[in-house]
Amino acid sequence: MDLRSYAENIYIIPILIFSVVIHEMAHAWVALKCGDTTAKDLGRITLNPIPHIDLFGSILVPLFSIIATGRVFIAWAKPVPIDPRNFRSFKRDDTLVTIAGPISNLLIAFLCVFFVISLYYINAAIVPAEGTFGSEFMNYMIKMFYAGIILNVSLAVFNMIPIPPLDGSHVLANLLPDELAFKYRNIGFMGIFIILALFNFVPGFTAVFVSIISFVAKPYLNLIDIFIP
Repeated sequence: MDLRSYAENIYIIPILIFSVVIHEMAHAWVALKCGDTTAKDLGRITLNPIPHIDLFGSILVPLFSIIATGRVFIAWAKPVPIDPRNFRSFKRDDTLVTIAGPISNLLIAFLCVFFVISLYYINAAIVPAEGTFGSEFMNYMIKMFYAGIILNVSLAVFNMIPIPPLDGSHVLANLLPDELAFKYRNIGFMGIFIILALFNFVPGFTAVFVSIISFVAKPYLNLIDIFIP
């Protein structure tokens, strides 16, 4: 991939940063509704990306992924601090806070569908001359939002893998007996190595993961096909 190809793939970065910010803000907002003000007190219920951005996970890893493969496979923001002792019902509220992030990504994917369709018809109506700034800008925005559909579906599916410290592990832990859930949660960030091993050394795991993403993304893409001939 040459330098021009790198630049052509940078369009994914703005929607990526926005998506991980909304993901973490959703956790924080639902935590507040469940009685925990920790994230709010630390200024994490905000669209300002600075309090949420993790230099390594939000910028360096995605850039390296684009340079190495031309695609973004994984990204994350700073985890929202939660004090579950403030929850009114631990298992219920912890589950609600947990699923808020992936649900926010699925909602962003739907918004991306709306913007792709809207920009397509705006572009068709205005018809900027090919090669002009207006034409290039519209193409950039359509590509960004179209990529945002797959990106956000991928973030939702990835985060729901039931391995600590991903969101899906909280849901599974809350379904387990207390003693087993305690041991399961203690896997902690060692789970990252389990996840890496699954993707790199378990035959078929990546294919199943991609198949799930394709299945979840299909209704979004079908919606575009309905409105864009």
